[in-house]
Order: sequence, then C-alpha cells, then structure tokens
Amino acid sequence: MAISNRLLSLVLFSLMVTCAFAEKPKGVTYDGRSMIVNGDRELLFSGSIHYPRMPPQMWPDIIRKAKEGGLNLIQTYVFWNIHEPVQGQFNFEGNYDVVKFIKEIARQGLYVTLRIGPYIEAEWNQGGFPYWLREVPNITFRSYNEPFIYHMKKYSEMVIDLMKKEKLFAPQGGPIIMAQIENEYNNVQLAYRDNGKKYIEWAANMATSLYDGVPWIMCKQKDAPPHIINTCNGRHCADTFKGPNGPNKPSLWTENWTAQYRTFGDPPSQRAAEDIAFSVARFFAKNGTLTNYYMYYGGTNYGRTSSSFVTTRYYDEAPLDEFGLFREPKWSHLRDLHRALRLSRRALLWGTPTVQKVNQDIEITVYENKGTDCAAFLTNNHTTNPATVKFRGKDYYLPEKSVSILPDCKTVVYNTQTIVSQHNSRNFVASEKAKGLKWEKYQEKVPTISELSLKNREPLELYTLTKDTSDYAWYSTSIKFDRHDLPMRPDILPVLQIASMGHALAAFVNGEYIGFGHGNNIEKSFVFQKPVVLKPGTNTISILAETVGFPNSGAYMEKRFAGPRAVTIQGLMAGTLDITQNNWGHEVGVFGEKEQLFSEEGAKKVKWTPVTGPTNGAVTWYKTTFEAPEGNNPLAVKMDKMQKGMMWVNGNSLGRYWSSFLSPLGQPTQFEYHIPRAFLKPTDNVLVVFEETGGNPADIEIQTVNRDTICSIVTEYHPPNVKSWEKSGTNFVAIVEDLKTGAHLTCPDDKIIEKVEFASYGNPDGACGNLIVGTCNSAKSMQVAEEKCLGKNSCIIPIEREIYDEPSKDPCPDIFKTLAVQMKCGNKN
Repeated sequence: MAISNRLLSLVLFSLMVTCAFAEKPKGVTYDGRSMIVNGDRELLFSGSIHYPRMPPQMWPDIIRKAKEGGLNLIQTYVFWNIHEPVQGQFNFEGNYDVVKFIKEIARQGLYVTLRIGPYIEAEWNQGGFPYWLREVPNITFRSYNEPFIYHMKKYSEMVIDLMKKEKLFAPQGGPIIMAQIENEYNNVQLAYRDNGKKYIEWAANMATSLYDGVPWIMCKQKDAPPHIINTCNGRHCADTFKGPNGPNKPSLWTENWTAQYRTFGDPPSQRAAEDIAFSVARFFAKNGTLTNYYMYYGGTNYGRTSSSFVTTRYYDEAPLDEFGLFREPKWSHLRDLHRALRLSRRALLWGTPTVQKVNQDIEITVYENKGTDCAAFLTNNHTTNPATVKFRGKDYYLPEKSVSILPDCKTVVYNTQTIVSQHNSRNFVASEKAKGLKWEKYQEKVPTISELSLKNREPLELYTLTKDTSDYAWYSTSIKFDRHDLPMRPDILPVLQIASMGHALAAFVNGEYIGFGHGNNIEKSFVFQKPVVLKPGTNTISILAETVGFPNSGAYMEKRFAGPRAVTIQGLMAGTLDITQNNWGHEVGVFGEKEQLFSEEGAKKVKWTPVTGPTNGAVTWYKTTFEAPEGNNPLAVKMDKMQKGMMWVNGNSLGRYWSSFLSPLGQPTQFEYHIPRAFLKPTDNVLVVFEETGGNPADIEIQTVNRDTICSIVTEYHPPNVKSWEKSGTNFVAIVEDLKTGAHLTCPDDKIIEKVEFASYGNPDGACGNLIVGTCNSAKSMQVAEEKCLGKNSCIIPIEREIYDEPSKDPCPDIFKTLAVQMKCGNKN
C-alpha cells in the first residue's frame, strides 16, 4: 500500500511539473514577425469601434457582429474631453464608461488596443482635448511645453491607473494587448522644431514609465524611439509603408480607412470592398500581421462632439453602417478574407517568404515552412487587365488588381476582386405608428444690445467666448441714422457685410431675419453680404454666431479662432461705415438651450403654439410626440426639408443637422439621422428641433431602416466560398462534397426570402438595388432562383449551365456567364 501511495505521489508530481511547464506565459511580446500574445503568435484582424459614438445598449451587438466578421481585436481611443470636461471633474458614466466597454469586448473573447492619445484627432471636438486645456497659461499643445506635458502626463497616468485597477491589461489577464501614445505626430512635428523631437521622445518614455507590460505604438511616426513600434495609417500600407524602423518590430497597420469621414458639403464617400481586400492581402503577403479597419463601425457624433464641419453620421460606409447593419459586400468579403488568411496562418507566422516577380505587374509570394506548411499569394497589380500565371505547373487566372490566396500553395480559396459573398441595399421606410406628427413651436427672441450683459468695444472671439459650452453666441449693436444718411432711391438698399473667421452666422436687423452665411471645412472664414432695410432713428443689428465643432488637427490647435471680426454697412450716403468698434453686447447660447426646452421639465417653461400651416421661421423651436415605431429595425428621422440646427429625442441629443448645405451633386450631405431605440419609450416620445434659419417641420418623417434587399453577383470563374475548406494542423481539406461556385444568400435576423425581385444568368449589369438584364439572359433564371430560395432564410443557387439551358439552346455559349439575383427578405409571419 505504501508503494502504491508513493507511486501515486510521483505520478501526481510529474503531472504538476508537466502542467507547470506547459502553462503559457501571460503577457505580450513581439519580434520582427508578429505580436506574441500569451505565448502564441497571432494574426490580428482589428476594427475601430468607439464607445461614445453609440449608447451602451448597442455595444454587445456591435462587438458580436465584429467578431462574426472575423475580428479578434477591437481598437478604441480614450476621449479626454468627455472624461474630464471640467478640470479635476471626471465622468465615466453611460456611454462614457470605457471600462464597461472594454470588459464587454473581453467577455466576447476579443483583444483590445487602447489608443490613449491623449491627442486622438478622430474627427472629434478639439482632437479630444478638453476646452479648459486651451486656457492653461502659456500652453502649447503637442509640444515639449511644460504646461502641456504636465497635464498630458497627469491624464495618461489616470487612464493607465484605471486600467491597472480594473486588471484590464493582458499580463493581468485582461484583453488590452497594445497601447498607443500620441497620434500621427509626424504630420506636425516639423512645425515645433526641436521641441517636436524632444516631445515625442518624452511621450514615449513617459508612457513606458507608466506601464511597460504591453507594447506601446505610435502611428505614422517614422522615427519612433527604439522601445516604441511605429505603425502605418492609410489605404495602401503594403506599398506606402517603408516598414518598421527596427528589425525586431512587427509590421502593423493601425488605420486602414474603410472609406472617408464626411464633412457637411461633401459628396458621398466610397471605398470598394475589393480595394480594401486587395490592400489587406498585399499587406499580409509582405509580412504584415495586423490590420485595423478605421472605422469598422463609425456610429454617430451625438451632441456637439464632432470637430469642425464633420457630419453627425460617422464612417457610415464602414463594414457596419451607422445603424449597426451589415454593409454588404464589405462586411462579408472582409470576413471571407480573414478566413482565407487564417487558413494560411502557420505558413505566414513560421514560414520563410520568397518573392518572384514574373513581370512588371505579376508577383508571386510564397511562405513555406520546411515542406510542412505552404501558402501563396498570386498578385496582379495591373488596374485594368486580367492575367494568367503559371505557378508550380498549373495555370491560375488573376482578375485585374487582385490577389489570389492559396493556403496550400495549390488551391485558390479567395480572390480579392471576385466577391463570392452577398450584397445588400439599405431601405428607409416611413413608420406607420409614428406618422402624422403634430407640431408646436416656440420662437426665440432676438436680443438687442441693451439686453446682453457682456459688453465689449468690438466683437469678442467666438471660441473664447463660448468656451465650448454651446454652438451659439449672440452679438448685438445699435446705431442711429438720420433720414439723410440712408439712400434716397427706393431701388437701392444698404448692404450689411460681416467678415467672419467661421463657422456660420444668422443675421437680424431690427429683429427681422435677413440671411445666413457659412464657411466650409477647407475655408472656414467667409464674408456675409445682404441688403438690409434700415430706418431713420435707432437700428439694431444682431448676429447669431455659430461654431460647428472645434478644429481637430494640425499644429498649434490652441491658436485657432472663429466668429465675426469686421462688420460694415455699405451703400450709405456717406459711403461705407465700419461699425466693428461700435460697442457690442454678447451672450453665450440661446434661451431655449439654456432653459433646456428639449427636456420634459424644460419644455414646460414656455408656451408652445400649434403649427397650423406653412412655417419658415429662423431661431425657432419645434416639438412633437410620437409612438415607438413598429418592429425592431433601427430608426432614423428624415430632415431633408429642414435647414440647420440640432435635434433631441426625450432629452437625448441626436446631434447637429444641416440639410441646407448641399454637396456638388445638389443633395444634402446627410439628411437621415439615427435615433437609437435605447432613447425611446413605448409611447409619448418627445422630438424637439431647434431650427436656426428656417425649415418646415411638416415634412419631418420617422423611419425604420433595414437591409432586407439582398443580392448576389457571381461569375463562373469565382472560386467556391472560402468556408468550403478548413485547416487542421498541416492538413488542408475540403469540407463540402461539391466544390463549385454559386450564389450564397442569407436574410438578416432570421427573416425569410419572400420575393425574388431580379434574376439573370448571362451578362447582367448594375449594383444591388439597381440590377439590369444584359444582352444575354437565360429564360429560366427567375424559375431557378425561386425554386432554390423562396421561403428560406438562406439558400445557394449553383452556377451550372445545364441547370439554366440545354447546350443547344444556350443563348450565349461563348461568354463567361454571370449570375445576378436580388431578393427581398421579410418576417416569417
């Protein structure tokens, strides 16, 4: 018995030793090949998702969809100005609860990159800096400047300590595997001369002194200090990035722009899924091991959070649109790319790369590991011409500007140009339950100089006046005219001219609205000119000056200015009169904003009158109530017939709207605005609109939003879906019996295909929502699509010529065939 116990003890001890040696180390390291997380080399597919740009109720669903898209890493900034809006007073509540956000990411099994900044840019107000920082004496932002580095370190230390306290760093068992200090500093470094170089070295040393348990990165910082990884931002980092500035640093891409953020006045921003996939495949073929999509979900700039002229909707063209819906084929084409690269993982992380330049356009990159793992990238860089290339005794067709991925150096499982995944189209549908809105209004009083307590000889600078507490400030002055001072001819009127440093203004003479002027994101200053009716005696000139966010980029941000700087009246009998130094009254904000007419309690403070007919009043508040719309689809409010202002639902700000600022296409840059369902009650929801320049609320519409229009456009030469294969160890195997291409379609949210709206097998053209039949079309196209798909949540339509036409009846036997289908999804009931 004693011998048995001794043997048992030895066995247990042996097992304990084995387990101890087998336990992987916690923490993050790196070398020139990749990041190494908890002892494992990783291919990292990341997406930027910002917690303040959506309510917390949306966080789990957005993160889940990102994970389903093949991501294993989420990147977020930490936004200084929302967390410390007043010096020494901190806010981490609601959608500012960054700890809760990170813990939700961890709960779903993803890693985190924490971009502390504290300068973040992000098209965010003042680049994330709180306004009070601007008024610190003798401060120069982002420079080796004693006041700035004092406050930057204090804030950075607070953030790091919070993360450590919550055990959120990887060595503590948390999800944060990387942190970023500063942001794209090379763009401005030369402007600060020696203090720029000293600052970036100080920032790097400061960050690592606060915490060195995870790697620190600096994006677009080609001279990053040795202990900091420099990374690439851009659209084509495979070709524009010269690589890390040290042999032991991995090649990381921290911002792969999925489109372009938009400012008011911009036309639509586009970036094709094929272009993104091409750039990512090339980057991984060139030893890249991390790409981050900026943005993966952009969300909404609620309240006054966006920077100068940036729209309320942010990066709507990302793989997840503003409403959190899949933007197809961008979402699923990238999902398939991630799977193809993961099938190549062992070769990419442990193999030896070789590159063969076949000709000026064709390139073959092979990663091979001692004959056990092999992955190949066949690249055609020509932007218009396809090609055929011979690789290891076999011919491969390469569409123009494409990369084919072969995880076993034999089988094409993915091509960046040939989209196998489905497409979709977004629909805005007027809500039945929330229609027939009945409006009330309240008119702001236009103040005179005598009613404004803050006086100054000339107009005060607008940023300093408002201190970022409001978009608005009133300016008013008065002037007396004799009848002989005014033009005597009835066809001649004086002209009021206001030179403004930005961003916009509405002008009033004797309480009457006379017009609106504004700059744009490129040229914020402008000159307002309007004819005015003046009277003998005292005339009041009042200006509602407006900002549209603070600047967010460039050098010396603390020295930017806005607001009226010179005011003249032209066309008087004595010529032009400069009234800039005529003594002015000032007041920050408008009455309804200060009294919070958009809140339930604030709305009771004034008398609202029914809107019974057409209305077009400037500086007017409008209020209505509505029921929560039917179903569970996301919601929007359509504002195309309004002009410019702000909106609130149940006291929650939906942000700025500006429908009167048209793009070169003659359309508003944005006119649908997201209403999160988290903001709503079942009934009696209050929508309040502050219209600055005039608009008709009768045309405001509450809408539901869906992507129930799904499509597929595939050709005979498309590879089968990448889900047809899997890798187990060194074995690469097909997991379906029939390796053929086809149209794969799935309705969202368990809906079913209720109608086939278009089907053509031949040479159709167009895009989802606008498909057209070409010169060749099989007569059985619709029949085949309906048989395969109607009444199902998902379906596959094969591309086999014999299914559509007998050989003798094929209308176009000599062309590559394309199948294009469009389906409408609906609820099962």
